[in-house]
Amino acid sequence: MTTGFSSGSCRFADYFVICGLDTESGLEPDELSGENFEQSPLRRTFKSKVLAHFPENVEWNPFDQDAVGMLCMPKGLSFRTQADSLEPQFHSFIITREDGSRTYGFALTFFEEVTSKQICSAMQTLYHMHNAEQYDILHTPTSPKGLEDHRHQHSQPRPVLHAAPAISRLQRFNSYDISRDTLYVSKCICLITPMAFPQACRKVLQQLHQAVTSPLPPPLPLESYIYNILYEVPMPPSGRSLKFSGVYGPVVCQRPSTCELPLFDFAISEMFHLLGVENVLQLFTCALLEMQILLYSQHYQRLMTVAESITALMFPYQWQHVYVPILPASLLHFLDAPVPYLMGLHSNGQDDRTKLELPQEANLCFVDIDNHFIELPEELPQFPNKLEFIQEISEVLMSFGVSPEGNIHSNDSQAKYRFRSVDMVSDKRNGNLASPLNSYLLRENETIARLQALVKRTGVSLEKLEVREDASSNKDARFQCDEEELKMHQANIQVREVFANRFTQMFADYEVFVIQPNQDKESWFTNRDQMQNFDKASFLSDQPEPYLPFLSRFLETQMFASFIDSKILCHDDEEKEHTLRVFDSRVDKIRMLNVRTPTLRTSMYQKCTNIEEAEKLIEMRVTKIDHTALHPHLLDMKIGQGRYERGFFPRLQSDVLSTGPTSNKWTKRSAPAQWRRRDRQKQHAEHLYLDNDQREKYIQEARNLGTTIRQPKLSNLSPSVIAQTNWKFVEGLLKECRNKTKRMLVEKMGREAVELGHGEVSITGVEENTLIASLCDLLERIWSHGLQVKQGKSALWSHLLHYLESKEKKNVTPGTLGPPGFIHDTERRKSDGGGSAMAPLKVSLIQDMRHIQNISEIKTDVGKARAWVRLSMEKKLLSRHLKQLLSDHELTKKLYKRYAFLRCDDEKEQFLYHLLSFNAVDYFCFTNVFTTIMIPYHVVVVSSKKLGGSMFTANPWVCVSGELAETGVLQVPRNTLEITFECQNLGKLTTVQMGHDNSGLYAKWLVESVMVRNEITGHTYKFPCGRWLGKGVDDGSLERILVGELMTPSTENDERMCRTPPMQQSPGMMRRFVTISPNSKPKLNTGQIQEGVGEAINGIVKHFHKPEKERGSLTLLLCGEYGLVWALEQVFQHGFKSPRLFKNVFIWDFLEKSQVYFEGAEQREVIPDENWQTRVRHFCRFMRAINNTSRNIGKDGKFQMLVCLGARDHLLHHWIALLADCPVTTQMYEDTALIKDRSLVNSLIRVLQTLQEFNITLEASLVKGVGI
Repeated sequence: MTTGFSSGSCRFADYFVICGLDTESGLEPDELSGENFEQSPLRRTFKSKVLAHFPENVEWNPFDQDAVGMLCMPKGLSFRTQADSLEPQFHSFIITREDGSRTYGFALTFFEEVTSKQICSAMQTLYHMHNAEQYDILHTPTSPKGLEDHRHQHSQPRPVLHAAPAISRLQRFNSYDISRDTLYVSKCICLITPMAFPQACRKVLQQLHQAVTSPLPPPLPLESYIYNILYEVPMPPSGRSLKFSGVYGPVVCQRPSTCELPLFDFAISEMFHLLGVENVLQLFTCALLEMQILLYSQHYQRLMTVAESITALMFPYQWQHVYVPILPASLLHFLDAPVPYLMGLHSNGQDDRTKLELPQEANLCFVDIDNHFIELPEELPQFPNKLEFIQEISEVLMSFGVSPEGNIHSNDSQAKYRFRSVDMVSDKRNGNLASPLNSYLLRENETIARLQALVKRTGVSLEKLEVREDASSNKDARFQCDEEELKMHQANIQVREVFANRFTQMFADYEVFVIQPNQDKESWFTNRDQMQNFDKASFLSDQPEPYLPFLSRFLETQMFASFIDSKILCHDDEEKEHTLRVFDSRVDKIRMLNVRTPTLRTSMYQKCTNIEEAEKLIEMRVTKIDHTALHPHLLDMKIGQGRYERGFFPRLQSDVLSTGPTSNKWTKRSAPAQWRRRDRQKQHAEHLYLDNDQREKYIQEARNLGTTIRQPKLSNLSPSVIAQTNWKFVEGLLKECRNKTKRMLVEKMGREAVELGHGEVSITGVEENTLIASLCDLLERIWSHGLQVKQGKSALWSHLLHYLESKEKKNVTPGTLGPPGFIHDTERRKSDGGGSAMAPLKVSLIQDMRHIQNISEIKTDVGKARAWVRLSMEKKLLSRHLKQLLSDHELTKKLYKRYAFLRCDDEKEQFLYHLLSFNAVDYFCFTNVFTTIMIPYHVVVVSSKKLGGSMFTANPWVCVSGELAETGVLQVPRNTLEITFECQNLGKLTTVQMGHDNSGLYAKWLVESVMVRNEITGHTYKFPCGRWLGKGVDDGSLERILVGELMTPSTENDERMCRTPPMQQSPGMMRRFVTISPNSKPKLNTGQIQEGVGEAINGIVKHFHKPEKERGSLTLLLCGEYGLVWALEQVFQHGFKSPRLFKNVFIWDFLEKSQVYFEGAEQREVIPDENWQTRVRHFCRFMRAINNTSRNIGKDGKFQMLVCLGARDHLLHHWIALLADCPVTTQMYEDTALIKDRSLVNSLIRVLQTLQEFNITLEASLVKGVGI
């Protein structure tokens, strides 16, 4: 049916534009585009102008002359002669408005002969000047041959200059002779449309150009066709197709319905052809993690295709940051932007990558499209199921004859992109290709080799992947569009479905984790920054391990946050924006198909299943065209208008083109502009993901971490505009810093406070790593903002190196204190309890840098900067170090421009203040990440001063254990009692075993504590002891296992106790009541003892309920202060009879007597029942094993070992029941003792039974020497 417009629809194109050379103003060099004048005049760029645009203005899309002019001809005008290639070039571009809405432009650039005599002679003059300059540079007077050559220069097109290879290259194009050569200049015709239909627009423009160059004039004046496309062709309604007439043939375009993937009309397979699957997937990962992405190519259309394709594949997420697929030369300073961006940079084809001065590369993904090459940022995580994913994409591409490898030799500029199915199929007929995967290109590549292995495993035969036969010879009459185009649509939808399916699989149950706000929308908007909108920790704990590195970073991105925000804002389907609605319906479908329990996460790869139905919808639209627009017709033009001169684009008649038809009922000229705008936004929402007003407002206000700048203003670039842009960046960086620090603190403290009421680390390792990596990235962006000269890949590290250098110069002067660069810290960082034992490490920025430089595992500057940040975080010195670094104002001035963030004093102060807040929590982000490096440790044994430590004759030893490793036995010199040793990172320290060899006359030793310090991070651990080591003293022990804890630097009284000695009979209490002799220790009543046991068990239960990565030290919960060992000690000491005044009786003595009784009972065969017998056997076996150990641990040490083993094997509650009924108990305990109270014992047994569900693994140091 032929159609006008329905009232709601918009028109296909908003403007038709012509750009080119303005003969009035003549040749103006375009300084902004950065071209140098050494180039020959034909290679320079000159300013282009918008010569005409129709209509004058459209209410809902005001014409932006600067932007359109810049993007139609981003390099300005170019001149050619008949010797050069004059092929027309098509490219598209995008203009993003303040409100985030987009307009698309499609431009065809072609060459027209210059008819103006002034311009030709101006060009000739420029050549004379240029050649004279070149002559001065290249020829020294001594060379007469040079003169000869120069004289011939005009007569021969390519002068033979042998002076140097550079010269011949310079002069290759230096041939414009007004009398012999024809001069051509570029001109551009362009359509500005509200939606992207590149294929249709390309056809329209090519046919218009063809009409001008063909020998016969077109059927109607060009004005008729342009009028038709501007005013008479509607936008196809969603889910429908539309056919309209070009100059020579029909043009078909179609638009997906609201339940399909959004409109996308660029050829995705071209991106794969240019880059190859592996590179595309890496680029895709960078984009999802919001890195800075810079595309680089000689072809504007390639830049646009890759940028649009990558962002389209992100469905349902949307790129939220600066997006400029074609960066005009005059905006190069924008590469300085310290925010994530996706930009395209035009290369002139001569310079190589090394000449590009990019301000920051720590986080940059650089894509050289023409050379099939991609540079990735460090530490890029793998996309989940990468191999299977590549395999699935490759299968789709190969079915369209596109090699998954891409075409490495895609550098020929004129090679039009075509599907290569034709050649492949004909080749297959000739028997040349056994299978599409057999070309040598593919064999060369490791990824594909891995793929082939995978293919074999999965049993997919590549032989069966027949390449679609190309029926172009007998064109399929059913389809209204040409085969090529249909194939493009099919390839697009297939690849996009495969990508979309990855996200629907990975986020199939995302809705469960969305945190719905409990206040109204208004207040939710205002507090948006503070709110968590997604339960990341729970979501990640459900994911397969290999996904975590990628997912934990992806959940932190703004695109994910915005996606979840829009989910929170839409309660019912009506409100949902298009993308969300489509995504949710797919997720629901998956849920119906797999009714699996969400907790059973597998990393099983599930292929895409809905490709066929998606393809069918497109084929249906193309088979039966839904709408046909009015045909072009003669307009009411004056006689003589519309004359036509071959080869020149005519000057169009503005009177007929500036206004549309008035009579047509569909135009609704009267409709107020805001309704049209609302309509436009609505239809954008469908395809360009534009949000309704409220969401728009929120995107603007709430989350704009520097992202309000979606695209730089493409207008006059006065210094003030640049300064203002940079000011926006500075504010954005500060805001981002505030939000990041807050987020990191809330993560770390929120959970601690909730679960534990005090500071135990409780954030998952993966998540903490992600947050710290993103902080490092933010610091790199801040340090690279406004750099004068870029040095090295990491701006922060190069600043630190400059600082180091300047300090070393200053410190050469004699008489300086300490090693160079040490800052003598007046407020000496105190460590409690260490008073005399261990002076704290000096605070030194330079020392910390040296530590990092000494780590051989870290190879790159970016890596060093990150390690240095991690170390400073762990030492709680980040803010202080950076403050010191920036206090060298001379250096900062030398390195940074005036507008740089680091030179805005107020912002810099606030930034350092935000970083200071990290000192409130403990990070182990250095220790936990660099697990294999060598670290020096310093150990001091603090022996009691009171009791003859000086007479001690035996040889002491220690063995330090941490979460990662153990040192083995280290001998400690008797006279100093301290050693420093280097070993592989032990991780957080947990226990110290210490003892002596019992040699010499006086082998009795009272040890207060052992202190161990990590010499790089400065962490000091205290292992309290407070017991004797020696035969015949205390419990006769020659070695003890001490459980330690990290000491927090504090300014309080040095004697403030940390977790107390594990092996005193009643450590916690004892410390409280100063040290009293063991017999007079305070008695706890039964209620307190029960509470103690309950608390100890509770601690262990909580420990196991945390995700594995968040658990603290189990040893501490078993053997530390108020741990399980201590609690059971209290149980057995309650009501214990102490027979004589001077003899100390230990619990172990009681246990040994019980053992003797049980063994006797078995022989006498007094066996109540089978159960009792098994329990008794277990108990006696453990007692014997511990007593037979070769270790010299005392009686309390043995008791500790028994409790730990009992807990591990879930036997404690059986043993308590046994002992409560044992006659020995009657003799050795008073009647009031807890162990004799039936009901108390029963409740104790019930509490201990709760440990049965946990799998308790003991640290090796606790059970050394016991072979059970």
